[in-house]
Amino acid sequence: MTALTDTRDSVLAGAASTALAPAAAGLSGEQPADEELAAGITRGDEQCLAAAYHRWGSPIYSLATRALGDPTEAEDVTQQVFLGAWRGRHTYRAERAALPAWLVGIAKKKIADALSARTRRRHLADAAATAVAVPAPPALADRIIDQVLVEYELARLPAPQREVIRLAFYDDLTHNQIAERTGLALGTVKSHARRGLIRLRHRLQAVALQQ
Repeated sequence: MTALTDTRDSVLAGAASTALAPAAAGLSGEQPADEELAAGITRGDEQCLAAAYHRWGSPIYSLATRALGDPTEAEDVTQQVFLGAWRGRHTYRAERAALPAWLVGIAKKKIADALSARTRRRHLADAAATAVAVPAPPALADRIIDQVLVEYELARLPAPQREVIRLAFYDDLTHNQIAERTGLALGTVKSHARRGLIRLRHRLQAVALQQ
């Protein structure tokens, strides 16, 4: 990583400085044609790379910014494009593409690589998040607490009332069915259910006021 950074910095630093003074870099005072720059880059002429950077760096940066939506990431991609052009200069063929088109082609590949890396980072973050136990959502947590409170307060009711309410709400039995199962009179079942529910409601209200 250090070698890569040093290489990139040295090449692009030279490009940024010499591109501003083409005459001092050995280029004519007139702007060289794209074909001249391409031929120079192929030969390993850093001044030609500098001029190409000066001419095409801004458009490529704009392209990367629009695609990535991140100026910092776009700047890194722009540097990778010219570093890639320098390293792959021996593969350039003028008959296949003009220099600007070749650079744009490299830029599209680097942008695609950046988007793929971003997707991999997001997938890794999602996988890490799902691997960690997360607390129950507030609504679910509230329901669990309510169930615990009901169970607690239900257990404190007198046994006849508690049994009738459990049969009615947990076993989904009617008052007549409860009377048949318990042997209690239907009126007694209804009385136990009503009194038990009233007492349960009062206790739950008292708990709510304490919170």
